[in-house]
Amino acid sequence: MKKRILLVLIAFCTLSVFAYKPKAGDTVYVSAKSVQLKSSEGSFASNAGLAVYGDSGKILSVSGKKVKIQLSTGSKSTGWIAAGSITNKKINKDSKVSTSDKELALAGKGWSEEAENAYKASNSKLDFKLVDAIESIVVSDSDLMKFIQEGHLNQGDE
Repeated sequence: MKKRILLVLIAFCTLSVFAYKPKAGDTVYVSAKSVQLKSSEGSFASNAGLAVYGDSGKILSVSGKKVKIQLSTGSKSTGWIAAGSITNKKINKDSKVSTSDKELALAGKGWSEEAENAYKASNSKLDFKLVDAIESIVVSDSDLMKFIQEGHLNQGDE
């Protein structure tokens, strides 16, 4: 058991070393289904555009975990998004292979449908319908901002 844990830690550390670190001038691709570009680095800044899966763009600047990009496809907007929503690997969104919303969500979490099914099989008493129901809830930016203001929160920024 200890050997397995050690091997997993070594693998994680190795992957961390080779993980993509965005820098200005890089060409990147949006790896999220859709993401709002923000007018500034703040999570609750006004929306400056929409980027969708496969859109490409250039990184203009990097600040912590946020990057400012200029899209060269789609809306051609400029704005800030989380670095986790982009990749330097080319995404061919015109491919004949299609992915469902569920598959995209699983991939974003590091899961495949096979991995999810195996987990469900080994945890048959868990009700995944509740997780799916929670994930389907959509809260508008205005409702979220009202909640933050009424709760005297720090606007969700670190």
